[in-house]
Amino acid sequence: MFTILDRISWPGHPDKANEDICGASQDWAWVIDTSIFPGTAPVMHPKSDATWLATFADERLSNLAPHAEDGPALIRYVMEELRTAYRAVAPEERHEYFVSWPLGAMTLVRRREKTLDAWTFGDTTAFVRQPDGTVLTLGDAPGLRDAESAKAAELMQAAGSRPTDILDEPVFLAWLGERRERQKRSGIPAALLSLNPSAVDRLRHESVSCEDGTTILLATDGFSALVDLYGAMEAKAMMEAAIASGLEPLVQRAREIETQVDPDGKLYPRFKQSDDTTALLLRV
Repeated sequence: MFTILDRISWPGHPDKANEDICGASQDWAWVIDTSIFPGTAPVMHPKSDATWLATFADERLSNLAPHAEDGPALIRYVMEELRTAYRAVAPEERHEYFVSWPLGAMTLVRRREKTLDAWTFGDTTAFVRQPDGTVLTLGDAPGLRDAESAKAAELMQAAGSRPTDILDEPVFLAWLGERRERQKRSGIPAALLSLNPSAVDRLRHESVSCEDGTTILLATDGFSALVDLYGAMEAKAMMEAAIASGLEPLVQRAREIETQVDPDGKLYPRFKQSDDTTALLLRV
């Protein structure tokens, strides 16, 4: 059973919808970070279908997880429900139109006996602090971060832009659109939470020891940036700070870096000045 020690979820911009969410239910917990192609008109939510995707998945996980036995089967079932709900409302031309679909990174964890299983889509992360002080990092985020930061630097240079503007630049929209179309043409589902349940076959799975007293931090990339982009601290120090002082001072530190130290994205190239930032701190 997980005890929630702290949780936080801040939007990257006060005028935009928060497209992150996190939750926990008994021996299960999750964090979700969604997105949608810029400028896509919402059909499921007043501001963003990505927010709808995150909220719907969170609600269904909260209801279904206590009775679930298998992580991939749980995620597949939720994705099937997502697709059914979307198609019931969205115009038919968007039922199979991959470019306009909301997508999401997510990490789902389950503790069974003395083992923690983690299933990951994309660049969300589970940091696991074991009782002896060892901290493990689960997920693909560090490698994905390097590639994304390099591409952000390339596109911002090409556009003469900054993180506050790059998402509206033609060079960025062309790159993102081509990337999504290429994924669609490949016939291979993106390894992301989406409206395509077959993507579950591409989940990353890891298992680690999880004794009583283990502390777990589930984080979106807006939060893990402190470690894997800004290099403000090591994962172990971040876990110690979270346990000692809570999550808000860590988010405030990230915002200080983003808005005061490097608002132009020259030190830390990125696609947004500040991303939605969500984390859930749990103790076993």
